[in-house]
Amino acid sequence: MGEAYLSESSSYEPVAFGTEMRDQFLFAPDWKNLNHGSFGAVPRAIRDKQREYQDLCEQAPDRWIRYIYPKLLDESREAIAKLLNVSTSTIVLVPNATTAVNTVLLNLVWNKDGNDEIIYFNTIYGACGKVADYICEANHNIVSTREILLNYPLEDGDLLASFRDAIQNSKLAGKTPRIAIFDTVTSMPGVRMPFGDLITICREEGVLSMVDGAHGIGHIPLDLSTLSPDFFVSNCHKWLLVPRGCAVFYVPEKHQPLIRSTMPTSHGFVTKRDVEFANPFPPKSKSEFENNFEFVGTIDNTNYLVAAEVIKWRKEVCGGEEAIMKYSIDLAKEGGKLVAEILGTKILDNAKGSLTDCPMVNVLLPLKVSSSKIPGSLTVPPENAAKVHQWMLETLMNDYKTYIAIAYFQDEWWTRLCGQIYLSISDFESAANSLKSVCERVGNEEYLEVKSD
Repeated sequence: MGEAYLSESSSYEPVAFGTEMRDQFLFAPDWKNLNHGSFGAVPRAIRDKQREYQDLCEQAPDRWIRYIYPKLLDESREAIAKLLNVSTSTIVLVPNATTAVNTVLLNLVWNKDGNDEIIYFNTIYGACGKVADYICEANHNIVSTREILLNYPLEDGDLLASFRDAIQNSKLAGKTPRIAIFDTVTSMPGVRMPFGDLITICREEGVLSMVDGAHGIGHIPLDLSTLSPDFFVSNCHKWLLVPRGCAVFYVPEKHQPLIRSTMPTSHGFVTKRDVEFANPFPPKSKSEFENNFEFVGTIDNTNYLVAAEVIKWRKEVCGGEEAIMKYSIDLAKEGGKLVAEILGTKILDNAKGSLTDCPMVNVLLPLKVSSSKIPGSLTVPPENAAKVHQWMLETLMNDYKTYIAIAYFQDEWWTRLCGQIYLSISDFESAANSLKSVCERVGNEEYLEVKSD
């Protein structure tokens, strides 16, 4: 097994978006995949490429893991770096966005004066909010958090003003706003944030920016050289269509000395003590940052290796990033309007339409939480709200063969739907009819018929 196969790649034929494109994926015939934003989906051709790499690994595991894998990994890193317009030396691959946020917060050395603060919005991804809390707890609360409350819909200018106010209030309280965590597009509700302007404010105020771009690469246009965040992570297994779990973690060279260890710490770590530990891998000429993340314990990371192939597939089959994003965003907007019309409700957006400038859309459900019946409305008693939430999700899966994200947000029920190249407007119509039916069943209190385990 030589190295000739390293650059081998398939050639692909263009495929139309929608129903025809669906055949390129692996969905069950009766499954409607309307929640792409949670876990993504993998094209069959990319799944096959990953399996090819897995088979090659099993032919000669040591040769593959020690010598071949690093070269293929660099090819993937180079392809992703080109897509994001940054140097390959500034990006590494990690399992997911949560890992990168953990990595940043766990590596920062917090000031012992107890004044450091971590700033975030109340729409932060739950796992990342818990990371911030854990950091405070593990450091005996010498660092604390400051949460910014948002009430949607709101204009970008109002959000930016609240961010500036939080930084100033932190300073006025004698605190040090050390780092801010914010999204490109929030998870629930799925709305776009003015993350470029937030990065700029951080730079002006001397606050480190940690951008959670879980919904980023392959989802919306990104130029990290122009944006220039301090830290940035984006899941490749969501909208880029890389097999899960894979995320790109960007750290500019000026900040790489801050990221001393991976999670978990592995062979790439360089200790400050005058001691040497045996490293079983061949010597590397790359930077300490790159070496650190190249091997983080034994695990099947063949999914990392197909990133370059995915980008090629997207170009040849789909017509490239711009075509994919345009179709997905347009479909989400058009589909969202149709769902709202069928449900008799509305879309979550602001006057400028910036919240929906992405392939996700949030639609209000025709349900009210109230201790008494509201004429003309489907109502749920407050004590049953959590039960209804789970009942709706499970009923959609079991009876309607789909999963549609639903959340109780700002005292209302909202659903999040995703535009994607394998979907068409008929899928949104189907989703609307399924949601309408489920809501009517909630109004009829069918959820009370379910026996608790």
